[in-house]
Amino acid sequence: MKNIKVLGTGCANCKTTLKLIEEAAKQAGADIELEKVEDIGDIMAYGVMSTPGVVIDGKVVHAGGVPDRKTVASWVV
Repeated sequence: MKNIKVLGTGCANCKTTLKLIEEAAKQAGADIELEKVEDIGDIMAYGVMSTPGVVIDGKVVHAGGVPDRKTVASWVV
């Protein structure tokens, strides 16, 4: 099971990213653990300066702006 974290303080782009990941996982039938990280200290610990950020199994794979659906789908398979 992949652990996916969405880093962001709760802006619209962060919420959209979270929803895209949820939808992609459901569509792919993937079993993921999805977390929302809103603490600015925790976000900075990953070195992410622009949100939303996405971390998969401890590795930052995206930062800044909403990722496209194709990219999100590749994360959950």
